[in-house]
Amino acid sequence: MDKLPTMPPDEHDHHHHHGHHSCQGVSTDLEDYFLTRRQFLNRMGLGLGALGLASFLDPLDLRAAGNQVPLAAGGGPLMPKLPHFPGKAKAVIHIFAQGAPSHVDTWDPKPALFKMNGKSIGADGGVAFASPFKFQRYGQSGLEVSDLFAKTAKHADDLTVIRSMFTDIPAHDVATTFMNTGSIRITKPSLGSWVVYGLGTENQNLPGFISLRGSRLPVGGAGGYGSAFLPGIYQGTSVNTSAQNVQQMIQNIRNSYVSKTEQRRQLDFVHQLNELHAQNLQRDSALESRLETAEIAFRMQAEATDVFDINKESAEVRAAYGNTATGKQLLIARRLVEKGVRFVQVWHDGWDHHQDLEDRLTEKAGEIDQPLAALMTDLKQRGLLDSTLVVWGGEFGRKPTKDRNGGDNPGRDHNAKAFSLVLAGGGVKGGMVHGATDEFGAAAVTDKVHVHDLHATILHCLGFDHTKLTYRYNGRDFRLTDVAGNVVRPILA
Repeated sequence: MDKLPTMPPDEHDHHHHHGHHSCQGVSTDLEDYFLTRRQFLNRMGLGLGALGLASFLDPLDLRAAGNQVPLAAGGGPLMPKLPHFPGKAKAVIHIFAQGAPSHVDTWDPKPALFKMNGKSIGADGGVAFASPFKFQRYGQSGLEVSDLFAKTAKHADDLTVIRSMFTDIPAHDVATTFMNTGSIRITKPSLGSWVVYGLGTENQNLPGFISLRGSRLPVGGAGGYGSAFLPGIYQGTSVNTSAQNVQQMIQNIRNSYVSKTEQRRQLDFVHQLNELHAQNLQRDSALESRLETAEIAFRMQAEATDVFDINKESAEVRAAYGNTATGKQLLIARRLVEKGVRFVQVWHDGWDHHQDLEDRLTEKAGEIDQPLAALMTDLKQRGLLDSTLVVWGGEFGRKPTKDRNGGDNPGRDHNAKAFSLVLAGGGVKGGMVHGATDEFGAAAVTDKVHVHDLHATILHCLGFDHTKLTYRYNGRDFRLTDVAGNVVRPILA
């Protein structure tokens, strides 16, 4: 997307945002108040124009008033927008296996490790650790998948496995942030925020980007679903799916003190004040974002109560997903996409296995295998798989050698040089493997795919040239892929 123009403070944007109302009916006294205030500020030469409505702002939001909120034609910043070209995917479900799953035990079989098991391999003197799990071929494609993912593997002909992923730094916090934002140094917008900034969303009664998590906050905090310097309306809404009901999942979803009619009147009045402020002083991007967020929060009261309630699904569907915490997340993810949410992120942490790999990896993969298989079946039956890009993977891989701390029940240490990632659905082929690691799985060697390449490919599936989806901040055009990234064309459908 070519960068959207920003307006200097003295040019007033008279377009009404989605949900905003005209200023008719506001008293002349109010208008005089704003005009008089403007004259006062002009005479004093003070840049305090935003402070009149500052009580609606988080103090931190006052720092980020450099850009206008980009508007779609005839509506607010979340209205659907056209990408650069027709994208096969209309929505994304990103299942993030935080902690770094071992690729040589899941999606990248290494027979050579069996031959060398217990012997020294590599320059660091590490001892080869053959996978305790069997691999089998599935589907017409003959895709090799570990028994850990036997249920998901029944969809082998819909899966693309990238075996040649690599990243920059094998430290969880840094690599987690990198996978979710494309940046390891400064705070940048998350992948989901970029997607909603570029495409808008189909359902104006729900956030365009929703991050599903358990009771623990994600590693790296809000950075993994934050909007950074993009307007705050594009930040992911974090939902605690371990809560028992919608009111606990999304705090303050209902107002216990003010009726819905009265809430509507209050919001309309604030929008009227904002229009006066914009016409007589200037628009303020942080304030616009906050008002848009309040508007979505108001509209969510009915829709969110419905979409997060999995009891609306049949007992058979719930059982198919497994009636577990992870099953609940993936079922909610399907319901959100079905309702028009653009980007759903599912945090599934706990994949950091330095010891007891056989036991702990069996448990962790067991949490996701059935729900992921059910999600694939469900999306396909509802005709949603072709338009939904499903992504599963972590932030880096593991070494093919025993972790020295493992003792008799070893695990594997961190490895930035190789990991596997699985994609399915909108925009990608099925039943294929892309790239390869060396004979032991220590490093990607063929058709290597960097994190920037992955992000460029996801954006391409949605219809974007990743080099042109930009946002001007601090005098520079930023993008998700920084100054790198190549689309992985062989996997495209």
